[in-house]
Order: sequence, then structure tokens, then C-alpha cells
Amino acid sequence: MSKAKRLLDILLFANAKRKFTAQEIADEFNISIRTVHRYILDLSDMGLPIYAEQGRNGGYTVLTNRLLPPILFTEEEVVSIFFAFQSLRYYRDLPFDAEIHSAGHKLYSSLQSDAKTKVDKIRSYIAFWNPKRTIDTPFLKDVLEASIEGSHLHIQYESKSGTTTKHIRPLGVYAHDGLWYLPAHDFNKQKVLLYRVDRILAIVSTEKHEEIFMNLEDWFDSYEVKNPIHLHVQLSMEGVRQCKSVPSFEGLIVIKKDGSGYIDAMIDKGELGFITPLFFRLGCHAKILEPAALIENLRTHAEEILTMYRDTPNS
Repeated sequence: MSKAKRLLDILLFANAKRKFTAQEIADEFNISIRTVHRYILDLSDMGLPIYAEQGRNGGYTVLTNRLLPPILFTEEEVVSIFFAFQSLRYYRDLPFDAEIHSAGHKLYSSLQSDAKTKVDKIRSYIAFWNPKRTIDTPFLKDVLEASIEGSHLHIQYESKSGTTTKHIRPLGVYAHDGLWYLPAHDFNKQKVLLYRVDRILAIVSTEKHEEIFMNLEDWFDSYEVKNPIHLHVQLSMEGVRQCKSVPSFEGLIVIKKDGSGYIDAMIDKGELGFITPLFFRLGCHAKILEPAALIENLRTHAEEILTMYRDTPNS
């Protein structure tokens, strides 16, 4: 049997066993103790996180991180993985940022020179751009793990009203427009609310629970208009173009033959605060017909800006 095959077999044995002695390896693979120690050193050099305990009751212990057995990728598959990594490039914080860099380094080191050149070109010629925020989200990985484990959290959260302590059950996290968001069940208000992960100042305590709760995918699928309001907007050709880049509008736009269009749909009243700045940015390229509350929001916003510059002298 080749040394590579023997090392792979010992790696699988050690990874499954977690704690073992050199004698157990020797008996399992019919090799000498001396050969076992040499193979263990080889595996350690390859990255197996293993700890040796000396003495009568000593042996080897594989530390917390489990290693996967070697996986054979084609060069095109490796290039496709770098393509996926490229889509994450513009996010300041990622839940497994260090692990992504480590995996990328290992994959890149294993490539032949021509494949490395192809990967370098991908990095230079394609981007999945998001606004690169300077805001830190130090608890991103913690809230993701709490979501997966079904934990309840007590957090300190910074909002417009100040810093408050909230008791929540996180459903998962998602990224949008360069920021990370956390839908979570708020136990005080007894409903799911949306939080900005960067506004979590501290995780005060964590409580594990076994009850089954919805996850992020369930939450996305369960969206419904609970407080419907009629949205009717006339769009110029430029208005259509810009609205098509907004995910929440994309499926609502009706385009006319001349390229202009309109939105005529029912939305949730709770979305008015979110869509007001979007339509304000569109200016004359979007004329709101309904609802009156949205028109009033836009008028108020415009008057606040006019007031700010009313006494500015002409240049």
C-alpha cells in the first residue's frame, strides 16, 4: 500500500476516533509503533490538529476542529470556488472570514501556474459590488451561531430611542446593501422585528432552548401584507430603470411600449418609511398618486431640506 493511501486511512481513523493510542493505530493497520509515530508527525505537518499526551495513560487527541478527508477538485471546480469567494469580497465582515481566507490560501497554493493566472484574472475582471461599509459588526458570527443552535439572547441594542436591552430569538442573518440584518422574535413585543447586526453593542446572556422555531428561510417564505395600502406610482423611463434595481420593486413594475411605466400594487403600510427615501431620490422620475401618506412624507422631507438652505446667499 502506498504511503499516501496509508496516511489517508490513518487520517480517517484518527478523525473518527478523536482519542487513541499509538498501539491502537499499530494494531488497526498492522504497522510498528515507530512507523505510527512517524505517520502522526506527517499528519501533524499536513495540518491535523493533534495533541500528544505523554505517560502511562497517554496517547493522541484530535483537537476540536474536525478535518475532512482529502477531496479531489478539478481545476475548473477550484476556479468556480474562487468565483464564489469573489462575491464576498466587498463585505467588511463575514461570519467565517478567517476560515474563508484560509480555505482560499490552501486552494490557491494547490493550483498549477496556469490555473493561478486564471484565478488572478477573475479577481481583476469581475466583481460583485456592494457599498463597502466602514461599520464593524463584531457579533455577526455570534448571532448566526445562536440562530443555528436555537438560543435566546439578551442583547444591548442601539436604536434611535437610545440603548435598550432586548430579549430575542434570532432567526438568521442576511446581507443587503453592504449591511447585515437580523430578523428575530422579540419576546417583549411578541413579534418578529428586524435588527441591524452592527447596532448590537453587547450580548448580555445566552440561553439554549430546544423548542422548534422558524428559521430565516421560513421567515422569507411567510411574508404577507398584514396592513395593506395601495401604492400607485407613475414612472419615467429613467424611473423604471432605477426601480428595477430595487429588489422589492422589481416584480411590481409594469413597463409601457415607450419605456415608461408604473407601479400599481398593494404593499404593507410598514414599508412606507423604507420606500420614502427611495422615491425621494427618484425626484421627478416618479410621481406618487397613492398613498397620501407617502406623498406627505416626501413633502415633509423636501420642506426640511428647503428650510435648511432657504437663507443661503446666492453665490
